[in-house]
Amino acid sequence: MEVQADRGDLLPTQTKQKHLLADLVVRYKTEITPGKKGSRDETIVLDAFLRDPICQKTLCSLTVTDFAGYRNRRLKTISSATLKRQLNPICHMFNVARTEWGIPIKENPVEGLRLKARDNRRERRLRDGEREKLLEAARTRQSPYIEWIVIFAIETAMRRGEILGLHWDQVDLKRRSVTILESKNGYSRTIPLTPTAVALLQDIWRQVSPSVSNKKTTKVFPITANALRMAWERMLKPTDIEDLHFHDLRHEAISRFFEMRLTVPEVASISGHRDTKMLMRYAHARIDSIQMKFPKSI
Repeated sequence: MEVQADRGDLLPTQTKQKHLLADLVVRYKTEITPGKKGSRDETIVLDAFLRDPICQKTLCSLTVTDFAGYRNRRLKTISSATLKRQLNPICHMFNVARTEWGIPIKENPVEGLRLKARDNRRERRLRDGEREKLLEAARTRQSPYIEWIVIFAIETAMRRGEILGLHWDQVDLKRRSVTILESKNGYSRTIPLTPTAVALLQDIWRQVSPSVSNKKTTKVFPITANALRMAWERMLKPTDIEDLHFHDLRHEAISRFFEMRLTVPEVASISGHRDTKMLMRYAHARIDSIQMKFPKSI
């Protein structure tokens, strides 16, 4: 009994009986979720989770078997990959409750859940001639910023939100770099610019500088995410470019950096990836470039 008490095995019976899983979810949604960038989407996920009967179980009686039942119910309507994403905040919630809130949860029941999600990563890169077709299509839009954004995305590997949120005070043309104050993973980074990206920003600055009164509040690409999305869809529709997403330009840029023989740490410092495994998901070598390295005959 003393050993169990030292390990905390006796506390759950007394303490966890007072708490429902729903209580934990509500607290997490109130205290943790608002500090996240994707708080709106996560709140929707947590609200839907609260409607499931599993949330009426006490923490004391909650097991992996309960979450297995929840998994089986959800897989009737959503894919395993979607369910895995939706369970991420629930898994994090148990860890926070155990380490920060002092709730004596011995094991995280979500971590023991078997959920094999199909690897649906994209490997789409620009094919021969598609860059030129893409830029030509972008020029059909009324705003010149569409073409500039496409070029900038290919040259920097920046995410759409990072590009649209870039202000002129984050641009240093003398040092040929831009600084992302807060990226998707919460970290800042400074991105060295290619000569093409520098020339593009210099050209834009020459055109807009007379009207810029405050660099801190003036965006480099002053259009909304919705406007870019609609322009992207409309400009590609009359072309023969198929199955190309804007985010694929990030894949293209990262793959090009590796083809320039940049090292993994160098590319990671540009892309912002802190996990090499995730970075490799974005790097795709061209089939034809690999085939060119094969010997002519054996």
